[in-house]
Amino acid sequence: MFKTLRSGAALAGLSTIGAAALLSAGPALAQAAATPVPNKGDTAFMMIATVLVLLMTIPGLALFYGGLVRSKNMLSVLTQVFAIVCITMLIWVTYGYSLAFTNGGGLNDYIGGFSKAFLAGVDANSVAATFSNGVVIPEYVYIIFQMTFACITPALIVGAFAERMKFSALVLFSVLWVTFIYLPMAHMVWYWVGPDGIAAAAKAVAEAGTDAAKKAAAEAALAAVKADAGLLFQWGALDFAGGTVVHINAGIAGLVGCIVLGKRIGYGKELMAPHSLTMTMIGAALLWVGWFGFNAGSNLEANGTAGLAMINTFVATAAAAVAWLFVEWAAKGKPSLLGMVSGAVAGLVAVTPAAGFAGPMGCIALGLVSGAVCFVFCSTVKNSFGYDDSLDVFGIHAVGGILGAIGTGILVNTALGGAGIPDYESKPGELAVGAYAFGTVVWTQTKAVLFTIAWTGIGSFILYKIVDVIIGLRVTAEQEREGLDIAEHGERAYNY
Repeated sequence: MFKTLRSGAALAGLSTIGAAALLSAGPALAQAAATPVPNKGDTAFMMIATVLVLLMTIPGLALFYGGLVRSKNMLSVLTQVFAIVCITMLIWVTYGYSLAFTNGGGLNDYIGGFSKAFLAGVDANSVAATFSNGVVIPEYVYIIFQMTFACITPALIVGAFAERMKFSALVLFSVLWVTFIYLPMAHMVWYWVGPDGIAAAAKAVAEAGTDAAKKAAAEAALAAVKADAGLLFQWGALDFAGGTVVHINAGIAGLVGCIVLGKRIGYGKELMAPHSLTMTMIGAALLWVGWFGFNAGSNLEANGTAGLAMINTFVATAAAAVAWLFVEWAAKGKPSLLGMVSGAVAGLVAVTPAAGFAGPMGCIALGLVSGAVCFVFCSTVKNSFGYDDSLDVFGIHAVGGILGAIGTGILVNTALGGAGIPDYESKPGELAVGAYAFGTVVWTQTKAVLFTIAWTGIGSFILYKIVDVIIGLRVTAEQEREGLDIAEHGERAYNY
């Protein structure tokens, strides 16, 4: 089944506004209200995918980042990532899920509402729509799957200003950032009514025949259902698993953060080599394993498209690792483990928005490009501008995410082996692929990228400044020299 973006609507995929519009279109739509039963295979698949995404963050991301800092800051990075995950989980089930994946009334283009705050109205029998007509999963499973995405995104930002930010400031910033930056982005990109609502409304239009009044009502209902979606979804932006919502979002926030905080003491003068590339390699491997839950799980069903996302996650990652390895080898004379695992992460980032839209050969090309380009940004560009992005969050996540998001607009083309853009209207309830127009699709992707950069860039800058005024962002020079493990947490990662 060809897929669009992740569904945010539950209970047969109909929002309050969408359902009311459909009912006004005529009795033919009453049958659409029947709630399908989740398939146990899809449910098990999504539960495993959810656990894999958690594995990406703890221990995967924590060890990847931890190995890259100096030994005196290893424990601080582990603590920061673990704390962000736990805090974000609590935010998600209290108000985060509701703001991201419900109808927000007059602000629905940008944010949801509080109708499901504290998971109101959700129980073990509630269901959430997938991307196939009549196929659902338990809403609790959908909630926790999306929760893991919300957890890893702010944790990614940590790498940009590692070794110099106060823990208290990080906690406050993370709460504000998830609330005011992540939740609106998730809503704008991934919230929609779902395939059943669109199919039912499109069917009513087709069945209205020559009855002008009935047809007008049905067309109004279809327009209302299509409009019950986030802003970027209405634009037609394609983001299978989080190129804009997760990677560009976090990468730009990281860049802004490292500039606002300033460089580490001794940056460019003292050796700041990773203290354990062994830990970094273990973390990168866990990231890759967990990323299968991230990408394949974003299909929400265990079918061929999940298989497509899975093979793409293999080959794009391998291509990017090889590209970075050989480009670095040519530029610096020696191939490095750090370069290869960095390239692998760059490939994972780039393939994320394209995973269920592009074909395997297209994803290999995407991986090769992302590995080479991200190497240039993490070396030449970073050195030229002199910003201290400690662990290359911008160079890998923002740059890789931008390449992947725009590349998705190219590689989705069926002529290039892509899956094509799904069309839920022309053949309601059936598999259909819409027309592809290169200029239109690529511009939509580019516009989504530019919007994301502006949203998170401006918003994150404001939040950093607010936190700086309230708490202060940076530890003292003495604490930074001592290391955050002892200065902030009173512990050491290693006791010899």
